[in-house]
Amino acid sequence: MDIFGILSLVGGLALFLYGMNVMGGGLEKLSGGKLERVLEKLTSNPLKAVLLGAGVTAVIQSSSATTVMLVGFVNSGIMKLSQAVGIIMGANIGTTITSWLLSLTGIESGNIFIKLLKPSSFSPVLALIGIILMMGAKSSKKKDISEIFLGFAVLMFGMETMSDAVKPLADVPEFTGILTKFSNPLLGVLVGALLTAVIQSSSASVGILQALSVTGAFTYGSVIPIIMGQNIGTCVTAMVSAVGANKGARRTAFVHLYFNVIGSVVFLIIYGILNTAFQFEFTQMTVGAAGIAAIHTIFNLFATLVLLPFTKGLEKLAYLTIPVTAEELQASGREDEFKVLDERFLSTPGYAIEQCISLAKKMAGLSETIMSEAMGLFEHYSVQQAKLVEEQEEALDKYEDKLGAYLTRLSSQDLTEQEGQGVSALMHSINDFERIGDHALNLMEIAGEMKKKKMEFSKKAKHEMQVFGSAVEDILNRSIQAFIKNDIDLAMSVEPLEEVIDGLDKEVKKRHIKRLRKGKCTIETGLALSDIAVNYERVADHCSNLAVYMIQMEDNTVEAHDYVNNLSNETRVHFEEMQAMYKRKYHLGSKKNAEEE
Repeated sequence: MDIFGILSLVGGLALFLYGMNVMGGGLEKLSGGKLERVLEKLTSNPLKAVLLGAGVTAVIQSSSATTVMLVGFVNSGIMKLSQAVGIIMGANIGTTITSWLLSLTGIESGNIFIKLLKPSSFSPVLALIGIILMMGAKSSKKKDISEIFLGFAVLMFGMETMSDAVKPLADVPEFTGILTKFSNPLLGVLVGALLTAVIQSSSASVGILQALSVTGAFTYGSVIPIIMGQNIGTCVTAMVSAVGANKGARRTAFVHLYFNVIGSVVFLIIYGILNTAFQFEFTQMTVGAAGIAAIHTIFNLFATLVLLPFTKGLEKLAYLTIPVTAEELQASGREDEFKVLDERFLSTPGYAIEQCISLAKKMAGLSETIMSEAMGLFEHYSVQQAKLVEEQEEALDKYEDKLGAYLTRLSSQDLTEQEGQGVSALMHSINDFERIGDHALNLMEIAGEMKKKKMEFSKKAKHEMQVFGSAVEDILNRSIQAFIKNDIDLAMSVEPLEEVIDGLDKEVKKRHIKRLRKGKCTIETGLALSDIAVNYERVADHCSNLAVYMIQMEDNTVEAHDYVNNLSNETRVHFEEMQAMYKRKYHLGSKKNAEEE
């Protein structure tokens, strides 16, 4: 092989690995986190776990990626180790699909229909479709499909390039001499493990082995140990991912390692004994791409069938490796809800966003609770309730810090347009939830000051503030429930009420000034009333923001700052009807009575 042959080999390898990465990324984005949610909701049935593990891995084309997800699930407490064991077994079966696809490159036939099955025949068509979709499509879904097609085409082109580059090596005695040494089982296992550990993908390393098989230098006997080693080498990705994770996640990585190591050892022992006893003729036969795919599949099916009854044993072995500590037992009773914001989920943005939404919903509910409790202090003040408001406001701050930091890291990932909008809306929403908590804290402090100075509103002022407060509680409940339930119709009902609250704010302050001029209330109580009204009005503004973010997610043409002015005629009629209904519901009473005691 000359320098140009080496360059072709390196270039083919680069294209092969890049194509696999692009195709896997497109498949993952197209799934939008659905595959991860399927795994998350898995039951403890081992057989079902194996089937789901195989299915998910066949789709995303990477057993390493599936295992890393499992490490994240166990680390965040979403999944138990016992559930992960079966999925790991299934992942090894699912990853064999790639080797069968790559084996199509070896198809040789004069029949036109059979030749069409050869990737070099149909991958150019997929590449053309992919580039047309990528350049012309506007929807993120079609762009993801274009990535899958282009990734597959590049993958196959890289495979063909590698195969063509190494074909001349068949006539080089030195090269074939090196490869024959791989028939030593220990050396074969070591080479396979090192190759896979370096490129972090058993599918890719098997593909490289298939490309090299065109030299005719590999026999069935020499590739069997290499494939065993490749299955062991793929564990490196999960082991690296588990570094810095909790003990449960590290045990998951060890289960993956033990499954592949034990499976390889048992397979090689049985194969060695049978080969010694029966002297299998096929071991000296030249192996092709399809033969390598068959060995890869047979081994993984064998390992799963043999070890499936011993899932509990693998679990116990992991616990023996990393024993349960007293500290871990104590911590198991304290649920850390922020564990779901696992760094490993960032590589699967669709699922990461789902985890953020689940936490944001808890934050939303807490913001409504804290506001309700703060408002209740004006009716019945207690030190304990005031303290609770303070503690809950601190909890809201923690939610914003944790979620905000995670969403910021998530925004730097390769997101679809819809995912990008979702992350942006979530970041704005959690800021509004936190600000609602700040206003609740302000109200708590005002209530405390009024209690300390024994201030009381006049009868009419108290009535007006109760009406005002009821409207604020209504808009808060509507916006929070709309967010939690993702109810667009409920979100549409928020803005008409916000405009009514703006009117209430102005009217309450105007009536207060008139009473102040007539000496029917003090300046001190007037300042307290004004401060309460300011906080009420700003809470309503944040509720409006939340509703508009939701409406924008449904229709990205909506302008946040000019939402009302851009309503369609039909929507405007409905808007005005709701506004009139809210005005009747939250009416302060006649102005004449408001100025009387």
